[in-house]
Amino acid sequence: MPGGNRVELDGILIERKALRFTPAGVPVVECLIGHGSEQIEAGSPWRVECEIPAIALGEPARWMQQAAPGMSVRLTGFLAARGKRGRQLRLHVTTIEFEEGKTNGKIHEEEG
Repeated sequence: MPGGNRVELDGILIERKALRFTPAGVPVVECLIGHGSEQIEAGSPWRVECEIPAIALGEPARWMQQAAPGMSVRLTGFLAARGKRGRQLRLHVTTIEFEEGKTNGKIHEEEG
C-alpha cells in the first residue's frame, strides 16, 4: 500500500468543539475549517471554496483549543475516514500555525 498521504491547508477556523479526552486520556478537539483559494486546473483558474472537517489529537488538540473561530490557520496532516466503515474524510491535524489578526505570527508549530 502506498504511504503518501500529506495535506497542507490554509483556512479559517469556522467552528471548534470543546476539548474532550479519549478513554485513554488523549486530548481531542474536532473543528471545521473554511478554505478559499484559486487553483490552476487544465490551464484555467478554478475558484475553490469548501469546508473541511478536522480533528486534532494530543498536543495539536491543546493548540487548537487556544484558537477562536475566525482565526486564520495553516494546518498540516493527513486524510482518514471518519470511521472504519465510513467513507467521509476528515483532516487529522499534526501541525498548526495560527495567525492572530494581522500579526502573521506563529503561535505553535509541532517540531519534527
